[in-house]
Amino acid sequence: MFDRTTKFPAVPLQRYLPQASALVLGCMGLGGGWDAQPLSEADVDKAQAATEAALEAGITLFDHANIYTMGKAEESFGRMFQRKPSLRQGLLLQSKCGIRFADTQGPKRYDLSSQHIVASVDESLRRLQTDYLDVLILHRPDPLMQPAEVAQAWQQIKAAGKARFLGVSNMHAAQVGGLQRALDEPLVANQLEMSLLKRDWLEAGTCFNDGQGVSHLAWDGMLEYAQQHGLQLQAWGALARGWFSGAAPTDAPPAVDRAAEYVQQLAQAHGVAAEAVVLAWLMQHPARIQPVVGTTDPQRIRACAQATEVSLSRGEWYRLYEAARGRELP
Repeated sequence: MFDRTTKFPAVPLQRYLPQASALVLGCMGLGGGWDAQPLSEADVDKAQAATEAALEAGITLFDHANIYTMGKAEESFGRMFQRKPSLRQGLLLQSKCGIRFADTQGPKRYDLSSQHIVASVDESLRRLQTDYLDVLILHRPDPLMQPAEVAQAWQQIKAAGKARFLGVSNMHAAQVGGLQRALDEPLVANQLEMSLLKRDWLEAGTCFNDGQGVSHLAWDGMLEYAQQHGLQLQAWGALARGWFSGAAPTDAPPAVDRAAEYVQQLAQAHGVAAEAVVLAWLMQHPARIQPVVGTTDPQRIRACAQATEVSLSRGEWYRLYEAARGRELP
C-alpha cells in the first residue's frame, strides 16, 4: 500500500503546481445543455455554487474542455469570474482541445494541428475571461498528429503566456512517449477513464500472465510509464457512474451490488461518505491517481473531498477490488 508519509508530493502534478489538490472538479456538467441555448444566470449560479463548495472542501483544480456543453461550461466560469474576480486567483484551470464536431468541413474528428490548437486556446481564454490556463490538455490522440507540429504550437502558446503546462488525455504509453520526445519540457498529465467499475488499467498488470487480463485496450505500461516519469494520471469517470455509491441501475451485474454493499460498510467504518471510499480506492494506488469528480452537487462535492481522509488497509483494498470484479484474482 502506498505510504502517504512518503517524501513525494501527494500527487505528481504538485511538482509543477504546488497548489494542486488531490482531487479535480470536472466541469462537463456545467453550462446547461449540449445545445444552442444561451447560457443563463441560473447556469452561472450553478457553476459558482459548485466552485465555492469545491474550494471550501480543498479542491483547487478545475477541469474544462472547449467542447463541454458546446463551450458554455467555460463561458459559465468566465461569467462567474466577472461576478467575483477573486475566484480566479484562488483556483487552477485546465482545459482541453482537439475534438471537433461534424461541420461543413468533415465529420466528427480529432484535430491536433498547430492551427487548431492555437485557435482553440484563444477561444477558451475568451470564454473563460482569463489570460492563461494552468494546464492545457490535448483531448484525444489524433492519428494525423505530427509531434513536431504540436511542439511548435506549444512553444507559441507558452511563449505568449497563454498556458503554463501541457498534458494529454486518452493516450497510451507509446503515444505519450512519442509526443514527449518532440517536446523540450515534460508533459504533466494524462487523463484516462479509470474507476472501480472501469478496471482494465489495473487488470493489465494484475492479470498480465492470465486470460482474465485480456483487453482490447493498450494499457500495457501506462501505469509504469507514469510512475517512472512523474506523469500525473487523472481519472475521468472516477465515481464509476455512482454505481457503488447508491445509483446503480436495477439491471447492474450482481458484482456491483455486492461491491456497493461493501463500500457502504467501509464508509461506516471510516466515518466518510460512500463516494469517498470509491475515490480513495483509486487514490491509494502507488501511481498517485488524481480523480476527476464530475458532480456539480455541492453536497456530493463535499462528500468526495472526504477521500483524502481515508486510508484503506491492504485487505480492504483487495477485498473491494475482488468484490467489484466478481471473482478472485488468478
